[in-house]
Amino acid sequence: MSSPTSAPGSRRGEMRAILTYHSIDDSGSPISVAPAEFRAHLRWLQSGAVRVVPLAELATLPPETEAVAITFDDAFQNFATEAAPLLHEYGLPATLFVVSGRVGRDNAWGDRPDPRVPTLPLLDWTGLGWLVEEGIEIGAHSRTHPHLTRISPAMLEDELLGSADEIRRKLGLVAREIAYPYGDVSAAVVSATRRHFVRGYTTQLRGLTRGEDPFRIPRLDMFYLRAPGRLEGWGSARFGQRLWFRAQARRLRQVLSGPAGGW
Repeated sequence: MSSPTSAPGSRRGEMRAILTYHSIDDSGSPISVAPAEFRAHLRWLQSGAVRVVPLAELATLPPETEAVAITFDDAFQNFATEAAPLLHEYGLPATLFVVSGRVGRDNAWGDRPDPRVPTLPLLDWTGLGWLVEEGIEIGAHSRTHPHLTRISPAMLEDELLGSADEIRRKLGLVAREIAYPYGDVSAAVVSATRRHFVRGYTTQLRGLTRGEDPFRIPRLDMFYLRAPGRLEGWGSARFGQRLWFRAQARRLRQVLSGPAGGW
């Protein structure tokens, strides 16, 4: 199987990938995809152009299988009002990664709003419970959304185990997967994650390849594919080139500004 982000490609090829959304709103911010854009994505995904499977199932498929899984980070209220009804309409599965210690509050992580993104309300436990009943899978996204590589071992354990415990107590289910806040991961973070989860997801912008480390799984940020026709170019040389160049720009930004790799 060819990887669309290993280098600019020249041919169409099969790929597996995880699609990542955050907020469905019209603000145009780096965490946002507009409702109309999201509907267009789901319409194309439901067309059969590529197979859409639950996140846990994607990891079990043969490497040559062409398929995607849909994920959302942070658990904004607009997931329930905008995303979930469309996912239900198109019959597509999704996984929602929850910041357990911020449930019912907002995304001003550390109580410090980010001027680059809107401060938006997050779902409460009642809303999350309703989504579970509707078939939405729940994963962990830490307790408070810190950079995991910048905190002490004790705080890291609290962010990982604490998030899993809160989800279990509040929703009565076991969160077996975690998305690292900002995609921020290190060997120490992976070592701690292995004690509590079966898979960990980054923000590395590429499709899945053979032999992926189950605790450093890449995902495609759909902010970069929100414009008309971009997702529809799936698997083409141009699609691969776009992801490859975007990934290089992101790596350069990380070198210049620090380890954060996403939202």
